[in-house]
Amino acid sequence: MASPLSPIHPLPFLSSSSTATTLTRRSLLLSSTLTTTLPTTPLSLPPQLDTNITDRVYLDFSLCPTYFRNATAADSIPLFSDPSPLGRLVLGLYGNLLPLTVSTFKRMCTSSSYKNTLVHKIFPGQFFQAGRQGRSREYGEVRLPPALDLPRNTETVDSKAFLLKHSRPGVVSLCLSENDDDDEVKLDSEYRNVEFLITTGPGPCPQLDNNNIVFGTVLEGLAFVTAIASIPTYKPSERIRQLNDLAEFFGDERAQKGRTLWNRPLKTVYISDCGELQVTKPSMSPTLP
Repeated sequence: MASPLSPIHPLPFLSSSSTATTLTRRSLLLSSTLTTTLPTTPLSLPPQLDTNITDRVYLDFSLCPTYFRNATAADSIPLFSDPSPLGRLVLGLYGNLLPLTVSTFKRMCTSSSYKNTLVHKIFPGQFFQAGRQGRSREYGEVRLPPALDLPRNTETVDSKAFLLKHSRPGVVSLCLSENDDDDEVKLDSEYRNVEFLITTGPGPCPQLDNNNIVFGTVLEGLAFVTAIASIPTYKPSERIRQLNDLAEFFGDERAQKGRTLWNRPLKTVYISDCGELQVTKPSMSPTLP
């Protein structure tokens, strides 16, 4: 029997419970203190892209009621009959963001290398293409003069060049995934890609994003872009599409050649003139259409 004067020790379960409660309160106090004293790391924001307009160029478009005819350099017959002016596009270029792409495009305009070349593809509700290169004597294809000596565009392999999106009508973009230059031209060691597209709307073209380089915007003449987009194009029948798919499956090279006719305008749309516009303050924010 225990003596009445012997000390009474606290029960073990009461002691452990009290200690656990004390530690829990201290932990909460410490964590709240650290939360209020430690600096918070700001969220990383996407890089700001310099889309100030550094250069302005113009493209004049004309229209013929029929498609162009094949011709050689020896022909003296006019290649277009009764052309009618369609309108002028004024393009603003992002020279700070994409100096090589802009420089090449501007030189193509100032050297008249785009003059008398075709709008060779129209995808209704999406975009149209121009500036296709070819070795044939077919009129309307771009043929770069050797004296032009364009630099090699290293921006085509720079991931930063693909950050801008094809989000609205009037976007000017260098064709990469949509490029359909002649294969023989592409094999040339001096090949330079100068084919471009302009989105026509009404909506965005997300399928073009991350695969083509946006380097400018239409500042004036968006109504003419819509007019070009409304021109009827060649659309193959379902049977022709099926035969083409079958030929491609068996490796027939004619399948790819046949597809070059798809989406071609049934009227001749071509660049009748081009050049640079000199402005007092070329560096400015674009006026979005």
